[in-house]
Amino acid sequence: MHSDGQDTDRDGPASILIVADSPGGERRCRAAVAAIGARIVGMANPEEAVARIGEQIAPDAALLDLAEDHGSALDDLLGEIDRGARAGRYRSVVCVPMELLDRVDAQIGHGDVALLCGAQDVELAAALGLAVANRSLALQDIRGERDEARLLRLSEEVGRIAKALAELSHDDRSRPNGDDCRLAEAPLAFRAEPAPAAAALLPEHIRPMIRMRRLRDRFFDADLFADPAWDMLLDLMAARLEGRQVAVSSLCIAAAVPPTTALRWIRTMTDRGLFVRHSDPRDGRRVFIDLADDAATALERWFGATLQDRERFPG
Repeated sequence: MHSDGQDTDRDGPASILIVADSPGGERRCRAAVAAIGARIVGMANPEEAVARIGEQIAPDAALLDLAEDHGSALDDLLGEIDRGARAGRYRSVVCVPMELLDRVDAQIGHGDVALLCGAQDVELAAALGLAVANRSLALQDIRGERDEARLLRLSEEVGRIAKALAELSHDDRSRPNGDDCRLAEAPLAFRAEPAPAAAALLPEHIRPMIRMRRLRDRFFDADLFADPAWDMLLDLMAARLEGRQVAVSSLCIAAAVPPTTALRWIRTMTDRGLFVRHSDPRDGRRVFIDLADDAATALERWFGATLQDRERFPG
């Protein structure tokens, strides 16, 4: 463990504590901090991180890039990150691979902790930039800074971050097999319209639709049809009818978009009351996602109306 500076002057560049368990993770974190013009106030591995946070003034944000399961040390670290967010002491960005997603997601639930999965450099910098921008605005509100000055500073910060992200995005696209990163999400609207009752809905009504949606990707660019909200609704409805539990990682795969994008949609759908989270009774470190009853009823009615239309207009 080492430090790149102990002070955490709130008037200077944002202070970032990096927690990484691999050289590649440390490099990515350093690049993200540099991209948004922040400064590193400490480096730690997962085993040292909790003690490090406790022995210094809280940073503006903690940036975690984890590649491995660190057992109880990971549990302690995630607990500290979640408590720090709930207490409003600092925000965090946590990047993990798919194999750690269920465990990490189950232990951090506050909105001030951004969870990324398999993120590109540009996504990591974007999430950190947003965390720092939100933190800066909150601090300026507390100090009573005039609205005009506060908005000007926020505008300048967002502009600087956007420029840095554009440069990082160009770097990502120039790499072999580099994937474009979707930083903006389409608005989500949910309207449960009444429809006539129909015969009992079966998994056999849903699975062919899911297969056809994936089949399109063999013939067209998958980006043309990206619709993670609908894909996840279909998968959860099929699982509900089959009596099967769906973990967060499995739902991310069903969404057919990058995992970090899927995670944002899961959070949005949960906030909108369409999804329900509940802990695995056999393993509290894992969370299952289910359809809310109202959402399931709406889907049943939609399928009922669709099946009736097929009977009315065959072929």
